[in-house]
Amino acid sequence: MQAARHVRFMSTSRSLVCSHVHAQKHFLRASTSRAQSRSVASTAAAASQTPPPPPPPSQGRWRYFLQTLGRVTLVTFDPSKKTLVILGSGWGATSLLKGLDTSDYNTACHTFNSAIVVSPKNFFLFTPLLPSVAVGTLNARSILQPTRYLTRHKERQVLVIEAEAKEVDPVKKTVTLSDDSEIQGQISSTTIPYDYLVYAVGAETQTFGIPGVREHACFMKELHDAEKMQRRFLDCVESAAFPGQSDEEKDRLLHMVVVGGGPTGIELSGELRDFLEEDLKSWYPELASRIRITLVEALPNVLPSFSKELIAYTERTFKESDIEILTKTMVRKVNEKSVVLKGPDGVEREVPCGMVVWAAGNTSRQITRDLMAKLPEGQTNKRGITLDDHLRMKGARDIFAIGDCTASSYAPTAQVASQQGSYLSRVFKLLAKKDKLEADLSHAEISEEAEKLKKQIDKIKLKPFHYSHQGSLAYIGSDKAIADLPIFGREWTSGGVATFMFWRSAYLSTLFSLRNRSLVAGDWVRVKLWGRDVSRE
Repeated sequence: MQAARHVRFMSTSRSLVCSHVHAQKHFLRASTSRAQSRSVASTAAAASQTPPPPPPPSQGRWRYFLQTLGRVTLVTFDPSKKTLVILGSGWGATSLLKGLDTSDYNTACHTFNSAIVVSPKNFFLFTPLLPSVAVGTLNARSILQPTRYLTRHKERQVLVIEAEAKEVDPVKKTVTLSDDSEIQGQISSTTIPYDYLVYAVGAETQTFGIPGVREHACFMKELHDAEKMQRRFLDCVESAAFPGQSDEEKDRLLHMVVVGGGPTGIELSGELRDFLEEDLKSWYPELASRIRITLVEALPNVLPSFSKELIAYTERTFKESDIEILTKTMVRKVNEKSVVLKGPDGVEREVPCGMVVWAAGNTSRQITRDLMAKLPEGQTNKRGITLDDHLRMKGARDIFAIGDCTASSYAPTAQVASQQGSYLSRVFKLLAKKDKLEADLSHAEISEEAEKLKKQIDKIKLKPFHYSHQGSLAYIGSDKAIADLPIFGREWTSGGVATFMFWRSAYLSTLFSLRNRSLVAGDWVRVKLWGRDVSRE
């Protein structure tokens, strides 16, 4: 009985506790509901008194489109597409990059999705106007075009690496790179793979093993060469103006020797003459009459690629401008204060001078010679890389070579390299299409589909490269230029002031961007109004 009463008591206690807990939960829910109602009411009242916050600024449709495109680009790596690596940023490489459809290729890493450009310079240099920079007619930045300026407008992002290629392995299909800049990170060397390689590293200046050329002469190939020549030329002038300088030393310091009778040497001599006549006579009237310019050429005449009429016209113009031309003359040695010349009579004589500018030819870089040594059967020409009709390197079907590093029947000019680059952009479009069809063929399960793909592959034919000569231009100073142009199947030659205006307009149209055109045109106007700057660091 007591146990039964105890059970009933415990049951009654649990019922009372449950009822108490239930009452507390009901009270809490009611309190919470009333608090929420008061909060909502107070919020509504405050909202009626305080104006609503302004909506967040909406992004422009163009910015939204670019952000969306960027997100899609970063995640659309296609493993079926090939990796294209371009070595160099000169005429050939830049022309190729400008016409390349980057959506057809991937990079070696999955972070980016297009071609890879590797060059020790992160810019393209408009080399035909380099002599103008050497005398201050143009600002150095006016003829530079950043490589990333071209790549940022491509459909798929292009990886630009500022580094120097040290080795190309045609068997493993890799390129070894090195960062040789002053400031380096923890990693300064790496190796990247490629499926296709465009070899456009250019060439270096040929010295023919003549003693003293590298130590004492100025070159005219890169931007730093033009800047170095400008500093040294003004240094010679300022040193000649130093009080107490003897007449003999003044004549030596103000004697400029240009070696090489090609377009570069001719244009540099003409630019130096303009600097003398238009600026130095005003700034240094006591020295202007002592400045001499001598052009040395080993061949029988200057400008061998131009017609005889234009050669004679250039020689007459130089004679009127007091520029001495020494043909059939070889340089035997370059000293710190003189140059040893061997004339047509076979007699060597030492000529005192303040500066020697070397513009006498090109030779292969060391990396090019190393690459050719790895393919001895196909690479037998010591002048440069031997190519087939489609600009493929003989002995390596996945390597294409363009520009001055090759040994072709064409002259090593910017015009040739530019056309080769444009040609390769069309070739890679066809190769990408062929690679895609071959990948589809490997996965085709139906014989009829495979046969259709084979027919499409067979229809893709690569046309051989054909160079179309557009003519030759050269500035010879005194606001005169010469032109040798093929018109309607015939050679048309011209020289004079009108040709000079045509020369300027042709170079303006050839520049790669509106930015460069504006800067170059502005520099020409600046020099015409206020002259060249004779200050130096």
